[in-house]
Amino acid sequence: MSQQYVAVAVAQFSPTGDAEANLSVISSMSRDAADRGARVVVFPEYSSYFVDPFDSSLRAHAEPLDGPFVRRLTEIAEKFDLHIVAGLLEKADDDRRIRNTVVVVNAKGLQTRYRKQHLYDAFGQQESDWVEPGELEAPQTFVVGGMRFGTMTCYDLRFPEVTRVLVDAGVDVVVVAAEWVRGPLKEHHWKTLLAARAIENTVYLVAADHAPPLGVGHSSVLDPTGVSIASVGTGTNIAVAHLHTELIARTREINPALALRRYRVMPLT
Repeated sequence: MSQQYVAVAVAQFSPTGDAEANLSVISSMSRDAADRGARVVVFPEYSSYFVDPFDSSLRAHAEPLDGPFVRRLTEIAEKFDLHIVAGLLEKADDDRRIRNTVVVVNAKGLQTRYRKQHLYDAFGQQESDWVEPGELEAPQTFVVGGMRFGTMTCYDLRFPEVTRVLVDAGVDVVVVAAEWVRGPLKEHHWKTLLAARAIENTVYLVAADHAPPLGVGHSSVLDPTGVSIASVGTGTNIAVAHLHTELIARTREINPALALRRYRVMPLT
């Protein structure tokens, strides 16, 4: 197998209720990522708009997939020749709620979108009061430099079948857009689950979180052995890693867990 690699940036910041300010940060960080050779840059969940606690302003700031946020992301992607992954408050069919969506955009516009399937109704939170769950559907993926990427969102990370379904769709790199809420042991959970998903599936994980104090930070890129090869810490910053198809192949020769498994993932009906 000929070796291919893609430079990927993970971008950590704290989105706010100021949509223009969020886009300004996204543009600046995208420029920095491109200057460092990245072809893909991953931003957190709720990058378009975020308030804590949630309130009725979520619905007022929800947009369609062809709305101003995606159009502006497209302009930024075109300017810096990137694929940009970012969280969007999307309008929902349910007038009471919104969709928690991750969009993937390049110079040609929207490439894929993923709607969060597992809502954060845990640890004292109730995301489903505000968010409509995503449909159970075949993964939408995108390819950059010969590597196939798939997306998930935050709490989905706690459900190993989500990653496995992506891997069954041929994904080499799993992207996680998150707002991993701080709390007892939450940083430990974040790091452990990222490593587990990489190890058990022998794929790269690229995970972008909000910076503290609301998120745990520690946005990271992990290789197929579960080793963090680039990370941010607790500030607003980017980290860049080079992902290699050859490392995936070599890891799977040594650890053929996917080939040896005896179960497949099926949706609940």
